[in-house]
Amino acid sequence: MTSFDAIVIGAGHNGLAAATRLAKGGRRVLVLEAANEPGGATRGREFAPGFRSAGLAHLVNRLDVEVAKDIGVDLKGYENLLPTTVLDGSGRAITLHGAYGESIDGVSAEEQAAFAAMRKKLIFQAGILKRFLRRPPPQIGAVSLGDLSTLAGAGLSLIRKGRSEGRDFLRMLLMNVADVTDEYLTDDRLKGLLAFDSTLGIHLGPRSPTSLLGLYYRLTGDVAGRTGGQFVPVGGMASIAPAFLRAAEKAGVTIRCATPVGRILADRGRASGVVLGDGTEITAPVVVSAVHPQTTFLRLVDPAESGTGFVRSVKNVRSHGNVAKLDLALDRIPDFTGLPVEARNGRIVLVRSKEQVETAFNPAKYGEFSPDPVMEITLPSLADPSLAPSGACTLSALVQYAPYRLKAGWEHGKPAFLKIVLETLERHAPGIGKSILAANLMTPVDIEAEYNLPGGHWHHGELQADQLLVNRPTGAASGYKTPIEGLYLASAGAHPGGGISGLPGWNAARHILSGATA
Repeated sequence: MTSFDAIVIGAGHNGLAAATRLAKGGRRVLVLEAANEPGGATRGREFAPGFRSAGLAHLVNRLDVEVAKDIGVDLKGYENLLPTTVLDGSGRAITLHGAYGESIDGVSAEEQAAFAAMRKKLIFQAGILKRFLRRPPPQIGAVSLGDLSTLAGAGLSLIRKGRSEGRDFLRMLLMNVADVTDEYLTDDRLKGLLAFDSTLGIHLGPRSPTSLLGLYYRLTGDVAGRTGGQFVPVGGMASIAPAFLRAAEKAGVTIRCATPVGRILADRGRASGVVLGDGTEITAPVVVSAVHPQTTFLRLVDPAESGTGFVRSVKNVRSHGNVAKLDLALDRIPDFTGLPVEARNGRIVLVRSKEQVETAFNPAKYGEFSPDPVMEITLPSLADPSLAPSGACTLSALVQYAPYRLKAGWEHGKPAFLKIVLETLERHAPGIGKSILAANLMTPVDIEAEYNLPGGHWHHGELQADQLLVNRPTGAASGYKTPIEGLYLASAGAHPGGGISGLPGWNAARHILSGATA
């Protein structure tokens, strides 16, 4: 039997962030990872001979600068923000430069001014919510001085802006993104981009109430002080997991891969360690679960220890993915109609209008995939040539909507959906079909199997009003602490949610080190 001060389950970037912060706080930390290598959903894989995918994510837009600085993660290249180009099939592109459209090519001067006014308002409003991300959410009935300070700061920000701005924030907070874009914009392509960005990875359409929250969430991201910025690190997305790993190892963290946890030791409401898949016991007074909350409480913890009501609330967490991930091996760089050559290294969004996004969402409500999907595309091998042989290229796309629970079943539905996706690409990049050497489509069911993500949801749960802040993942476990003493949550299923931010792990570790009991 080997003893540690803390055991972290899961070596994704949040698990490594938690472990590093705990180790830098003087704790002896062991990280246990079931896969053969660390990285979680940022873990790359070969999907065709000579071609690699860098993982689920293909760009960074939420890495918290304070987290990276504190634990020593150095991702070079953040100063080179990626452009976003919107292609609607007409051959006329819109390209947003800088941090979420600081300047725009392809629209009228009037539309640029309207977008700038909307962007300014949304970034201010997202900044109000951002104040709550770097600390545990306020606990109802146990509000701390820190909580009061954060709430007061948010209130003062609104007061300084004036009464009308405060009213506007309250008016817009739970609005749908379609109505907001209609208030400001006239260009369908810009409206479509905002509709797509608000709903990517979330089971909502642009006309669904609260869909604007998804855009706020994106705009809480900050790259080098520029809100809404996005980048690919030097060396590509495959450099992210090694960077977090180096920080953990430098801090003295012990990491064991290919070491699945069989169960969490808990007795009379107190965690005391873990039992590995081979039966080995490892003890520690603190256990940090950086895997999905449903995996934690429905598979690793004896339900009798957490209580029937709590287990029921965890079962009811909505965590069914709605996005498919496509990786293509191409024999050359594709030529998208209307795409400026200098924008090839950026983000490409195929969308015509907010109506297309809404229509694409409708079938997903009834367990069917979209016959006219919208998607986000990057060409990862341009940033990391090691992903493809010389002269060849990889294409990565996030395609929605693709519901986890497909009525016809994904075994039957995947070939049909792949055909639709490839036909969509062909319309925007004529001839791309002839250059495809291999195609790998991961449905939410495949994502679940590959990355141990229940429901195939990369956020570990819906980012909707009833599953955020004091309700993430449930009310009884919203502050990283759980009903089992000594057991904490630190995955994307905890506050503040998914994306490559490191905040859930970092916040959880700071909470533990503070000795907080709430």
